[in-house]
Amino acid sequence: MPDIRKVDRKPGRLDARDRLIVALYAQLKAERETRETLEWAIRNDAISKEVLEAIAADPVPVVTSEDIASLEKIIALDERRSRSRGND
Repeated sequence: MPDIRKVDRKPGRLDARDRLIVALYAQLKAERETRETLEWAIRNDAISKEVLEAIAADPVPVVTSEDIASLEKIIALDERRSRSRGND
């Protein structure tokens, strides 16, 4: 199957894609934990209206333009590697 990437790496070593996946997973997990904590604080009146307004007024983007640029660079490098392997 030519579309399946060969996985041949040393134990404990992650390539750029794997590191990106791990980083995105960690970010998603942190955002979920933050949301759960915020929901708990709202339900228990443990947070003031002013703090809620500040949070709503200054949202943190889930994906930044730097994240997208890094991802595009990783994809381009992977495509170049795939083409160079095909020429060998």
